[in-house]
Amino acid sequence: MGIMPRFDVEKARKPKKPKGGEQVPVEVVVQRAVERLALPEPVIRTSPDEELAQVVHVPTWMWVEHSRWRPVSVAAEVDGVRVTATARPRKAVWSMGDGGQVVCQGPGTPYSAAYDPRSSSPTCGHTYHRASMTLPGRAYTVSVRVTWDVEWRGRGETGVVPGLVMTGERQLVVDEVQTVVTR
Repeated sequence: MGIMPRFDVEKARKPKKPKGGEQVPVEVVVQRAVERLALPEPVIRTSPDEELAQVVHVPTWMWVEHSRWRPVSVAAEVDGVRVTATARPRKAVWSMGDGGQVVCQGPGTPYSAAYDPRSSSPTCGHTYHRASMTLPGRAYTVSVRVTWDVEWRGRGETGVVPGLVMTGERQLVVDEVQTVVTR
């Protein structure tokens, strides 16, 4: 994971001690704050449950565990210059392992009995059209990339460090179910 604000990184990595009356550049303190952010790795949840097989042609609901989709704040101070940085998750981009990609503007909606079991997720879902049984490991590798934007304030200035990314991954088994009609 590379967390770097968008400004002169070389200058920021080698802060010089200010000479009498000069202040540390705010960018140096912003970088320090961003580096201290402890962004959570996303935990993938699905319905059907991720520990069970997904089913071909049945909607899979996906979401990032909601406890991992919250603002994270940290403060940093260098030579009296204080910056507060708050990271907020903005979107989740899912790679489904079958070539499909889903972009969700939030964490996704956990499935509950309040929904029709045949319905698609209202916010973040995918329907598989092929089973994973012929693949190595008999599963699709599903990953999610959560993009975070950091807003910072300090020394009367504000700014944004966009596009920090945290990823999560897991295997999902997708199986086919055949029905038999008897008379």
